[in-house]
Amino acid sequence: MQRIIAHFDLDAFFVSVECILDPSLKGIPLLVGGHSERGVVAACSYEARKYGIHSAMPMKTAMRLCPHATVVGNARGEYSKYSRWVTEIIAARAPLFEKASIDEFYLDLTGMNRFFDPYQWTIDLREEITRATGLPISFALASNKMIAKIATNEAKPNGYLHVPDGMEQEYLAPLKVSKIPGVGEHTCQALQEMGIVTIRDLSERTMGELERRFGKYGLDLWNKARGIHEGEVVHYHEAKSISTENTFEENKTDMDFLMAELVRMTERVGYELRQDNKTAGCIAVKIRYPDFETTSRQVTIPYTFYDDELIGKAKELFHKLYRKGQPIRLLGVRLSELTGEAIQTNLFQDSQKKNNLYKAIDDVKNKYGKYSIVKAGGNEGIRRREE
Repeated sequence: MQRIIAHFDLDAFFVSVECILDPSLKGIPLLVGGHSERGVVAACSYEARKYGIHSAMPMKTAMRLCPHATVVGNARGEYSKYSRWVTEIIAARAPLFEKASIDEFYLDLTGMNRFFDPYQWTIDLREEITRATGLPISFALASNKMIAKIATNEAKPNGYLHVPDGMEQEYLAPLKVSKIPGVGEHTCQALQEMGIVTIRDLSERTMGELERRFGKYGLDLWNKARGIHEGEVVHYHEAKSISTENTFEENKTDMDFLMAELVRMTERVGYELRQDNKTAGCIAVKIRYPDFETTSRQVTIPYTFYDDELIGKAKELFHKLYRKGQPIRLLGVRLSELTGEAIQTNLFQDSQKKNNLYKAIDDVKNKYGKYSIVKAGGNEGIRRREE
């Protein structure tokens, strides 16, 4: 059966959300990212791109290229909210879809052509997303994920394309080899040294020639130049949750101990989250009293895997939930709405420095044990439990 794959990509997603929140930002050079010396451009408007600015560029460089650009980037929670909104719309309509990132989706519509026109169905879905959320979104329909992704990029901004089955190689031929996903700057340079500029040029080279120059990757390039790609749409589902709880041998009222225990448990689930390469969009705290009455409270948060952010939210929930002065029998922390797609929302301020710090901490924990490094408050909890 001939595959039918749609690729949806929200145009300049962070920029679009900022413009919805503040319409005065529309039509101007806009940079989303960190303001600090180490800040980077997470996204930029099409007006800013005219100055040579692109994502992942140091903010200092971007501001030299366009000194009058406006810099924003404090709406991480809103980015998560809008991404979830689009995901919910697609999930309600698509039989099988993959969420590749916070703003990118693949839909497998294979077999739907027996009942209706998949292209018109996809156009209707795009209009529904834009009407509901206000976000511009581009898409392409093709026979595989690679062609659909390339065509979506060509359809931007806020457009759509259809590459009919059998027309893949003809569609790709005039495009630059840099349009192929995974072909970076170094590969492009190596191809240009061979006289290869367009995908047509690449398709005219033999498999053996490419393998001699690029090894196993040469076969991959040979296939891609012919529009051949076997990648499957991976069914999207949210991981359920990561949780931990502790039933105390004696009921506890010591607030220092309870806070230390809360910190320790939150660090534990945060560590497990990072080991799974996930971020969490929801955190909950659970309290059980001596009479076995159990209460819990949760809150939606900007996607994160940072202990300090999770601990702050856990403490807020605890204080909203706790009946002051009452002894506690059990305390628990749970993270849910887990996904690997939202790390993009952490491209602000000193996130790289922060990521490196947590990686170093986790490396030590992996070598010496989960509790080899804990916050001072967490240490107090461990000490008191051992006494």
